[in-house]
Amino acid sequence: RSRTSRPTGATIDSMLTIKPEACPTLRTITADEIPAACFEPVDPTAREQALVIVKDVKADGVEGLLKHACKLGDLPEGERKYSVSKEELKAAYDASDPELQALLQRVAARVRKFAEVQRASITEQTTTIEGGAAGQLVVPVASAGCYAPGGRYPLPSSVIMTAVTARTAGVKRVVVASPRPSAVTLAAAYVAGADVLLKVGGAHAIAAMAYGLGAELAPVDLICGPGNKWVTAAKSIVSGVCGIDMLAGPSEVLVIADSSCEPQVVAADLIAQAEHDVEARPILITDDAAVIAAVNKALQQQLAVLSTNAVAIPAVKTGFAVLVPDIATGVKVSDRIAPEHLEIQTEDAMTVGMSCASYGGMFIGKHAAEVLGDYGAGPNHVLPTAGTGKYTGGLSVHTFLRQRTWMRIDDIEAAQQQVQDSVALARLEGLEGHARAAEHRLTGKDGENALKKQRSA
Repeated sequence: RSRTSRPTGATIDSMLTIKPEACPTLRTITADEIPAACFEPVDPTAREQALVIVKDVKADGVEGLLKHACKLGDLPEGERKYSVSKEELKAAYDASDPELQALLQRVAARVRKFAEVQRASITEQTTTIEGGAAGQLVVPVASAGCYAPGGRYPLPSSVIMTAVTARTAGVKRVVVASPRPSAVTLAAAYVAGADVLLKVGGAHAIAAMAYGLGAELAPVDLICGPGNKWVTAAKSIVSGVCGIDMLAGPSEVLVIADSSCEPQVVAADLIAQAEHDVEARPILITDDAAVIAAVNKALQQQLAVLSTNAVAIPAVKTGFAVLVPDIATGVKVSDRIAPEHLEIQTEDAMTVGMSCASYGGMFIGKHAAEVLGDYGAGPNHVLPTAGTGKYTGGLSVHTFLRQRTWMRIDDIEAAQQQVQDSVALARLEGLEGHARAAEHRLTGKDGENALKKQRSA
């Protein structure tokens, strides 16, 4: 899931004292009024700001990293220790409460179990071709950078979701980056198998992992993990220098609900995502105006007593409700949005859910709270946002795997038709060098004549 952090060193916001009736509600809009921001994964202004930081770290290495880490509150002014070694991570784990250790191990085990199932779904393959064989190898990337937000809340679950999945894929070197990490985050990094943790976040952390820091940190092959709009922008900038998992920006949840839903439950699930970030987006789609009214009333009641309402209230103002003529139409609207998290709280929820085509992760029925997915039911919580679920899926073992193909020819006589076809296609495309290379594999009179013609041309 896309859990976000501030660009500065802020921690948990103070609770606002506010009466329920003064709390915001979801505005009702039509399907044609869905904001354009729902379909823009990279904020243009954030990208401009992130580009300056990325260029500094690329050019100046450690000094560039420290400059922005201190400026944005990741490190105290003058601090030069920006990383935590594997030994220090183990010490943090050993010093933690046994109950916390057991909790982290249980969550990691659930994530690992699901990742192992995913890994088994793609295997090496070999098939016969004319005169030989061809196949597919499945190989993990050598190194991965796992980003876990930490500016507003400590997020050990994101450390586990990313690093455990990378290790299960077979990645040999795992770097975690998380700003101002708590002791719990350090312990989680140890449980997840991190080799080192960078105590920095934002665009500067992404740049450090992408370009490396000279002798102190080698570049990684792939960067994964959620983040705020600056992290997402930085990932878009370094994509190509290294791989990235997806563009996972400010969090989204979309609930499709009908009159059978429990408004208090729907409101709670909307708030659970709203408290991530002021730019998170809670969305309700329903065929019943009474559901919108009931959910809005529940939102006001719950926001008034929520300790994180200083974050959730602005996010609810960003959200909206869409009233549709029927649930089938609601599914079409949802598919157009392609939300990060999709909850189905309707009658016959399984049928409705299976009719949905585009989303990051789906949670079917009122008992399948999205928060259970956040905290390690098994499927990964790092998911695509801002409509990118139309063409990509969430973080998985497959993110870290490369499918490499190969072929060989053992019997050139048996491959002659394939060779002749290659010659013909090459000349159709005007690529004479290709044709001549293929002709060197022709045998008998065909081969002799072709090579003679080449020499005389």
